[in-house]
Amino acid sequence: MIRPSFFYDTLKANDIDFYAGVPDSLLKNLCAYITDHADDTHNIIAANEGGAMGLAAGYHLATGKIPVVYMQNSGEGNIINPLASLTDKDVYQIPVLLIIGWRGKPGVHDEPQHVKQGKVTLPLLETMGIPYQVLDKDEEQAAKQIQTAVDFMNNSREVYALVIEKDTFDTYTLQHVVQNDLSLTREEAIQTVAAALDEKDVIVSTTGMISRELFEYRTAMHEGHERDFLTVGSMGHASQIALGVALEQPQRKVWCFDGDGASIMHLGSMAIVASKHPQNYIHVVFNNGAHDSVGGQPTVGLQINLPAVADAVGYHASYSVTTKEELTAILPIVKAENGPVLLQVCVKKGNRKDLGRPTTTPIENKEALMKFLKK
Repeated sequence: MIRPSFFYDTLKANDIDFYAGVPDSLLKNLCAYITDHADDTHNIIAANEGGAMGLAAGYHLATGKIPVVYMQNSGEGNIINPLASLTDKDVYQIPVLLIIGWRGKPGVHDEPQHVKQGKVTLPLLETMGIPYQVLDKDEEQAAKQIQTAVDFMNNSREVYALVIEKDTFDTYTLQHVVQNDLSLTREEAIQTVAAALDEKDVIVSTTGMISRELFEYRTAMHEGHERDFLTVGSMGHASQIALGVALEQPQRKVWCFDGDGASIMHLGSMAIVASKHPQNYIHVVFNNGAHDSVGGQPTVGLQINLPAVADAVGYHASYSVTTKEELTAILPIVKAENGPVLLQVCVKKGNRKDLGRPTTTPIENKEALMKFLKK
């Protein structure tokens, strides 16, 4: 395995010390090390991967130096536009080192949402004309690969990618952990909201822990999963999926169970929700200020006023709670409001270590929901 310190120091020796991106589970040890050793102007956790490319381009324009953008391979889709129309040699010719976690690598078992992305990770780079190497797990070989990448970028002023397999980086524990003093767990909050729903109501839940915790709640209560769409991929788009359902099913309440990182990733989606005035739409953001599913790296979720954003773009009402008592008290009010309504539930970081994953396939989940929606 490669020590995160070795990788970081090797780049630093080549005058590369600016990072931007979206955390990934395969990169969590490296991201933790970067967080502890780079100041907050040289490691920026972006709203989305495309935004990280913009940050990198701006850094290069100001310094002439090579920036780094890190991401899970699911983020490749978000960077195609800036890769083709900003950094490409036919446009502005800006060198950027991409560090891409290879989830769903063919032949390696992974969750279903990563399978297709794993198959197309390298072909996408090839289609975009981006040279790459799969980073070796031996430090001596990795150092040679990094030097190849640096030499290419210095000579061509073009983008280069290092693709990271599972178990490439050695363990590193984040030292500068940002904690909050909130007492309500996300799982308890999800259970409280889900228990308050009417029988006709449906939930569209976002990626990661929120969908997993919702699934386990239904199982524990011996309930079916047909009222829930578990958005296991396409981070940041649950609110629009929920809007699509709500507009076509105005006779039932549609609840979007969102996370702070996911909602911030495509924050403009809130404006679209508001513009369509869906009276049956309730947007619940479980906000712990962290990308909990990929190592607990921070978001700006608890530093911004999401209810004020909702008000500004035109939501009918917005609320924010921090305790179970407040949540229990506000739910009847939220349910009685005309939508769209935003309910921010501020929760503490972390999750159960024995938290399971959905046992149904995405297609089974989709078909069960569609059958329920026909009733």
